[in-house]
Amino acid sequence: MTFSELGLDANLIKATDALGFVNPTPIQEKAIPVLLSGTKDLIGLAQTGTGKTAAFGLPLLQLVDAGQKYPQALVVCPTRELCLQIVTEIEQFKKFLPGMHVVAVYGGTSIGMQIRELKRGIQIVVATPGRLIDLIERKAINLEQIKYVVLDEADEMLNMGFKDDIEFILENTPKREATWLFSATMPPEIRRVSKRYMKEPFEVTVGKMNTANKSIDHQFYVVNAHHRYEALKRLIDFNPGIYGIIFTRTKVDAQTIAEKLTRDGYDIDALHGDLTQQQRDKVMGEFREKTLQLLVATDVAARGIDVKEITHVINYELPDDTEVYTHRSGRTGRAGSTGVCMSIVHTKEIYKLRSIERIVQSKFNKLEIPSGKDVCRKQFHAFMDKLLQTDISHGDYETYLPMLQEKFANVTKEEVLTRLAAMEFDRFLKYYENAGDLNVREQRKERNFGGDGRDQGRTRSRSNQPVKYSDGDTVRLFVNLGTKDGFYKASFLQFILDMSDLRKDVLGRIDMKEMNSWIEIDKKAAKQMINAVDGKNYRGRRIRMNDANSR
Repeated sequence: MTFSELGLDANLIKATDALGFVNPTPIQEKAIPVLLSGTKDLIGLAQTGTGKTAAFGLPLLQLVDAGQKYPQALVVCPTRELCLQIVTEIEQFKKFLPGMHVVAVYGGTSIGMQIRELKRGIQIVVATPGRLIDLIERKAINLEQIKYVVLDEADEMLNMGFKDDIEFILENTPKREATWLFSATMPPEIRRVSKRYMKEPFEVTVGKMNTANKSIDHQFYVVNAHHRYEALKRLIDFNPGIYGIIFTRTKVDAQTIAEKLTRDGYDIDALHGDLTQQQRDKVMGEFREKTLQLLVATDVAARGIDVKEITHVINYELPDDTEVYTHRSGRTGRAGSTGVCMSIVHTKEIYKLRSIERIVQSKFNKLEIPSGKDVCRKQFHAFMDKLLQTDISHGDYETYLPMLQEKFANVTKEEVLTRLAAMEFDRFLKYYENAGDLNVREQRKERNFGGDGRDQGRTRSRSNQPVKYSDGDTVRLFVNLGTKDGFYKASFLQFILDMSDLRKDVLGRIDMKEMNSWIEIDKKAAKQMINAVDGKNYRGRRIRMNDANSR
């Protein structure tokens, strides 16, 4: 099928042709004919990088009236980066539609300038929730005539704590004729929002929910925990053309790893929550321009990033939440290209990796961390290829040939190449000449995991998984924090462990609700957890934690 068969106007087809788009992606093929009706609610489930922006952007451009200079369509997305990306793509699609205007509104920049743009007369607004609500409260934007509302990356917006904001926005668009929700996953919170604000939505699913992109090669490397950084360096060095994102759990780890890699000579920077918007823009600009080869990021800071041609994603540590893994790995292998997602794990995390593998329904390949000699060999090959491919057609090199020939008259070709290699790789070779084996050599057979992911063998490491206690060994703690506070399970787990300085193996099941959560914990560790958390403040709220059975 081609775009011309989807029912789009001639000017939109002209734009897709100019961009080189001929065949729509699966989500575009399924969604566009439905959305062009303008009266049908839709839920589109597809991974990032599958062409969702065109799937809703092209129908919006056909449905809104360029002759009316007020907001008729609203696209809400989680981050500034995604907001700008959506506007850039829609600008390309409206190339042959005179009088059609789209504006991006987001935090971290002058609200006055955005207000002036809105007053010039626009039809489509692309916004982040916080800045949009600010504009509504200032009465700087009128949503009364909005006919179409798009919620893009809805699962990430809920994970970031925007549930109340989304509901506020939907309640302030009373005349909308259609609501279109796009998401990579379908957690219960999104299902509840759809039931409340959408009428018999048409569902489009591309692939299975939570499944990983099939064009991504999922790899894992088993190391001792104290060798993680060395393993990371070696994997980077073994992939000379790498252009990727390294994910860490905390902003402290992101900053520390970025600083260490910078000292070791890599073109790298960090992206985390402590950066100002100006710093964040600078880092992202350098990464997009490939001035930076690598970006170290936390999950929250990386949400909404869509950078083309990323070759690798590296999980410095596995996330606790399967949905987080799906979002991380989805940064590569986009729009039909291939990519690699590497995970550095230690032996006690194998059970977690197998659980993720089962849920995303994609085979993870166990590979060995290359030896120092393997890394050097790979670097040499890359250097030689680069040398042979160097373009010498644009310089006046003929002028210098006699001088070069005279200078090297008594030097063999082999010696020239050896000196060239020494000049390029001397420090590199010294680093790796005595490099040890970082791979963990298991002394026993790999554990046998059953179809439900549980270990069927006799032994199982307990240090990185919820422990199965008998009823008398655990207590259930209540805490007045939940998803409304911006937490999802992985971030909440990290938060309480950081506060209490406890290990994860003392915890069992965690049940999270909107306002409260319940934590199963080893009875011996419960008092330490309560003392560390109860009475502390979180975003101006006093935290209450106690034994749920005593309430």
